[in-house]
Amino acid sequence: MSSLTEEHDPPVAVRTRSGQQGWFRAFWRWHFYAAFLVVPVLTVLAGTGAIYLLRFQIEPMLHAKVMTVQPGSTEVPYAAQLTFARQAYPALSISSLTEPGAPDRATRFSGTLPDGSTRDVFVNQWTGQVLGTLNPDTTLSGAAIRLHGDLMAGPVGDFVMELGACWAIVMAVTGYLIFLKGRRARLRRLAARAKGSALRNRHGWIGATTGVGLLLLVVTGLPWTGIWGKQVQEWTSAHGSGLWSADPGALSNPTSTLDESLPHSHRTDVPWGLGKDQVPTSTDDGSVANVDTALLVGAQEGLRHPVTVALPDGKAGAFSVIGYAFHNPGQEKTVHVDQYGGRAISTYGYQDYPKLAKAVSQGIALHEGRRFGVVNFWISLAFCAGVLVLCVTGPTMWWRRRPSGSGLAAPRGRLPVRQTCWVAVLLVALGLFLPVFGASLILVLLLDQVLLRRVARLRQTFAVTG
Repeated sequence: MSSLTEEHDPPVAVRTRSGQQGWFRAFWRWHFYAAFLVVPVLTVLAGTGAIYLLRFQIEPMLHAKVMTVQPGSTEVPYAAQLTFARQAYPALSISSLTEPGAPDRATRFSGTLPDGSTRDVFVNQWTGQVLGTLNPDTTLSGAAIRLHGDLMAGPVGDFVMELGACWAIVMAVTGYLIFLKGRRARLRRLAARAKGSALRNRHGWIGATTGVGLLLLVVTGLPWTGIWGKQVQEWTSAHGSGLWSADPGALSNPTSTLDESLPHSHRTDVPWGLGKDQVPTSTDDGSVANVDTALLVGAQEGLRHPVTVALPDGKAGAFSVIGYAFHNPGQEKTVHVDQYGGRAISTYGYQDYPKLAKAVSQGIALHEGRRFGVVNFWISLAFCAGVLVLCVTGPTMWWRRRPSGSGLAAPRGRLPVRQTCWVAVLLVALGLFLPVFGASLILVLLLDQVLLRRVARLRQTFAVTG
């Protein structure tokens, strides 16, 4: 898959029939212009995605004093650790705790301050010592997550990211077409050791290898988007399904962003897919359970460790014990535990998710590099690296070979939409399925067919023909 532009070969360089050459240059032109939007977006997505993949290595290294501990022989009960955390930070409203992922990791208690900001308190589970706090939104991985989602710019940033993701599909598809149709010319130039041919060939092969993963990551990331994802979620919810499982059973929400390994819906809700089911509540029977009781009940229900426990909110609230099932979403499970009697009020797992939510859950695990263990991790990291390389080599090729005084040196070519029905049908289908892409496509076509072809200076700058 190519990026920005291939080399500016003279017309005779690609020895194909005129129709084939027209197709080649039309794809090339669309690839070129798509890259101006896509390259900045993909650079951010790939860079922040790589940081996210490495969060378990990066954050303990950057914050070793609060996140790492010396393993001991006997753990302090979690209820006692919670008490110590509350005593150390009385202004913090703690809403959840997360078990340590390893013997040398601290217990994490997450909550909010009166101003609405979030904090994570870390406690040594072997000694009960409160090690300190972190604002999860200001850590490196926390900032990466926020950039990855909406550029820290709210709805505007979310729109830009969705727009870039949609056009990344166009760039990937046209890149493959360019790679296949231009292979002979590329090999001839490489054999002749033409200037820039090695970089062009390397860029093409990296793109061909990375393109499939890029398409997969874009597609599995679409459910997060604010326009496509929101509209599809509303439509599926109205038809008895949904992309996510929103659980009203827990009145407290995990707030930390240091570890987004929880099922995605846990960022705002504990998973629950049966909207007509009664909301689990606790009933005061005179006894009082604690977080250790909730963890014990969760273990008895077969939850995968480490788990996160959302604490009860109010007298009717329940403990919600959430099993990670890090590498296998099919084993995700939540157990609601009565805060008084300590009994399991209800359980909810992957098998109860709507069908679409199951598919999205699997896709998200794949997107986050955890579905197939270390193999998925390394492949996802390699994809991030490959995309970053493409985002550098594409503009480099264009800049090196851009003739001075010839505008953008854009490829000349028109996509024969009127003469080729399947192209028109494909564009319409993509535009309807991806509304953001459709709206931007109409704008691009209007600019290309009307404005750029009617203004002489723009026609020269953008290499418009016909």
